[in-house]
Amino acid sequence: MKSEDNGSIRAIHRSSQPPGTIRLEEKEKKIIPLQTRITQKIRKTCSCSPSKAKDSLLSFLPVLQWLPKYKLKEYLLGDAMSGLIVGILLVPQSIAYSLLAGQEPIYGLYTSFFACIIYFLMGTSKHIHVGIFGVLCLMVGEIVDRELQAAGYDKVDNQGGHLSTVTSLMANETLDANHTSSMTCDRSCYAITIGATVTFMAGVYQVIMGVLQVGFVSVYLSDALLSGFATGASFTILTSQVKYLLGLSIPRANGIGSSIYTWIYIFQYIHMTNICDLITSIICLLVLIPAKELNECFKSKLKAPIPIELFVVVGATLASHFGHLKEKYGSSIAGDIPTGFLMPKPPEWGLIPNIAVGALSIAIIGFAITVSLSEMFAKKHGYEVKANQEMYAIGFCNIIPSFFHCFATSAALAKTLVKESTGCRTQVSGIMTSLVILLVLLVIAPLFYSLQKCVLGVITIVNLRGALRKFSDLPNMWKVNKIDTCIWLVTMFSSALISTELGLVIGIGFSMLCVIVRSQNPGTTLLGRVEASEIYESMTVYKDLNTTKGIKIFRFEASLYYVNKQSFKSALYKHVGVDPVLVALARKKAAKKQEKLQKKEGITEAGHTPVEVVQRLYEEQMPLHSVIIDCSVIQFIDTAGLNTLKEVVKDYGDTGIRVLLAQCSSSMRSSLRNGDYFKREDENLVFHSIHQAVQFALYKQEQLDASINGSTV
Repeated sequence: MKSEDNGSIRAIHRSSQPPGTIRLEEKEKKIIPLQTRITQKIRKTCSCSPSKAKDSLLSFLPVLQWLPKYKLKEYLLGDAMSGLIVGILLVPQSIAYSLLAGQEPIYGLYTSFFACIIYFLMGTSKHIHVGIFGVLCLMVGEIVDRELQAAGYDKVDNQGGHLSTVTSLMANETLDANHTSSMTCDRSCYAITIGATVTFMAGVYQVIMGVLQVGFVSVYLSDALLSGFATGASFTILTSQVKYLLGLSIPRANGIGSSIYTWIYIFQYIHMTNICDLITSIICLLVLIPAKELNECFKSKLKAPIPIELFVVVGATLASHFGHLKEKYGSSIAGDIPTGFLMPKPPEWGLIPNIAVGALSIAIIGFAITVSLSEMFAKKHGYEVKANQEMYAIGFCNIIPSFFHCFATSAALAKTLVKESTGCRTQVSGIMTSLVILLVLLVIAPLFYSLQKCVLGVITIVNLRGALRKFSDLPNMWKVNKIDTCIWLVTMFSSALISTELGLVIGIGFSMLCVIVRSQNPGTTLLGRVEASEIYESMTVYKDLNTTKGIKIFRFEASLYYVNKQSFKSALYKHVGVDPVLVALARKKAAKKQEKLQKKEGITEAGHTPVEVVQRLYEEQMPLHSVIIDCSVIQFIDTAGLNTLKEVVKDYGDTGIRVLLAQCSSSMRSSLRNGDYFKREDENLVFHSIHQAVQFALYKQEQLDASINGSTV
C-alpha cells in the first residue's frame, strides 16, 4: 500500500484494487449548530467599538478615505478639465431631458447639480458620471403623465407642448385628496411633486437592496436584456420628442401601446405643424448630427469633444430672442427659468401607493446600469469598486435630491466616456461639473428664456444615436448567440410597443424562460479518446476519435435536477443505443414465449434455462458492458436528479451493463453521499477522470470474461 499525505487529504492506492481506483479520505467537517451561528452573526453585526464605528463611517463615506491621499499636482488638471467639459455638455442636456421627465427645465439643472455632489461623497468609482439618464427620465415622465391624468389635469398639451395650468380650485381639490397643503399648485408644481416622490421611493428601494446585499439581482439583467431595453426605450423617447420637433399639440397617450397611439395622434394632427419649429428642428439636426459624427471620428485627436450642443443652444436662443419667434410664429419656448434654489419639500406620502411599482422598475434599472458601468471602468483602469456601496451611493443620489425638487438619476454611459477621455482621475471631476451647473443656476439660467423647445427635442433625439445603432450589431449577435438575440428583440419590441415598465418585466420573464428551456434541453454527446492521449472529446464536434469496444461515454452539459431529469434519461438511452426498460420488457416476452415452447416440447436449448437463453442471445446482439457518464459539467444534482440517476444505474445493472460516473464536482459527490448513492460501494463508483473509469471498466470486463471462460472449460 502506498500512502501520500497532502494536508489532511490522503490518496491511497492499493495494489489489489483495479487500475484507476483512487480512494480519498475527506476532511472532517465541524458542524456548528444553527443557533450558535445565528448568535455569532448577531453579535458580530450588533457589536460596536471605536474601530468598527470608524470603519463604518469610512465605508459609508469613501471620500474620507481617498481625498486625504489626493495628489493635487498630478490629478487636479485632468479632473478640472473633464469636470468643466462634462458640465458644459450637461447644461443643454439637463434642460432637454427635463421635458422627457415631464418637468420644467430648472428641475433638470437641480438634478444634475445634487447628483454630482452626493456621488462625490459616497461613490467608489473614479470615472462614472451620475446624473440625468434618458431611459430613467422617460420612465419618470410616464408615471408623471399617468398621475397627472388621474388627478384630473388637462389631457391635451397647449401650443408647443407647454405644461398648462389649472384653476386654483382644481389644484386645491386634487392636493387635498392627497393630504397636502391647501396652497395653490399648478400642473408644473404637481408634476415635480410626483417626480420627486417617485425618485424618493426609487432611492429607498436601492438603499434597502444595499442593506440586504442583494446586488446579485443585477446578474439577472443580462447585457442583451439591458441593451434591448435601452434601444426600445430610445424609440419611446424619440416618439415623445417628435411633437416638439413639429410644434404639435396632441392628446397625451399613457399606458399600454402609448407609443403607437402617440404616432396615430401625430399623423392626425400633422396638418397643424408649426413651420417655424419644423425649420428650426431641421437646421439643428443638420448641424448636430455631422458635428457629433466628427467628434466620434476624431476623438483620438481631439483633446476634448466640441461642445456643439452648447453652441446650438446659444445660437438658437439668440435667434429666437431677436427674431421674436414666439410672438410672430407661436413657437414654443422654455419660458422663465428662475435663478437660485427652491426651499426643500418632502415627498407626497399619499402618492406612494400609486407609484411604488413604477419606482421599483426605476430602482432596478438605475442600480443595474450604475453597478455594471462602475465595475467595467474599474476593471479597465485597475482599481476596485464596491457594488454594495454603489447601491448606497445611487440610492442617496435619489433620496436626498428628491427633497430639493429633483428626479431619478443613475450612471450615464455617454458622459462617463467623455469624462474618461478628457483626463478624469478621481471623483473630484464631479465637483467641477457641479460648479458649472451652479454657475448656470445662479446667473445664466434666465438667459435661456427664449430657447425653443424643439431645439431641446432635437438634442434629446440626437443623443439616442448610440442606442439606435445597436441594430447594426444584430447580425454579429445572431452568429454568436441566437438566444441572446431573441432576448434582445423581445425586450426591445415590448419596451417600444407596449410600455417601458412592462417591457422590462417581459424581458426579464423571457430571459428566465430561456434559461429554463436551455437547462431543460441541454447539450448531450458521446465522447471519444484523442489518439495517444487520455483526453476525451465530443464525437459530434471532432473527427478521428477512438472508441473503446463495449464502452459508451456520455456527457450531459447541464446540472441534473427535476426540470431536465426526463431529458437526461431520454438522451442517455438514445446515445447509448440501449433502453433498459425496453430490454427488460423484451426479456419478459421472450421468457414467456420460451416457457410456452418448453411446455409444448418439454426441452430447452442445450439444457439451458429460458432466462439463460435470453441473456445469451441478448449479449450476442449487444456487446455493451459499461456506460460512463461524464459529470464534469453537472454543477449540482437535486433529489429528483439523484433518484433518476439511481434508476438508470439499477435499470442498466439489471441488463448487465455497469454505469460509472466520472469527473464529479465536490458538491455533486456530497449530494451522492448524502443520498445514499454509495450504499453498494463495490458497484456505484465515482472516478476522478474518464480515463480511470475506462481502465476500471476494461479491468472488470476482463475479470468477467476470464471467469466465464474458466467456468466453460
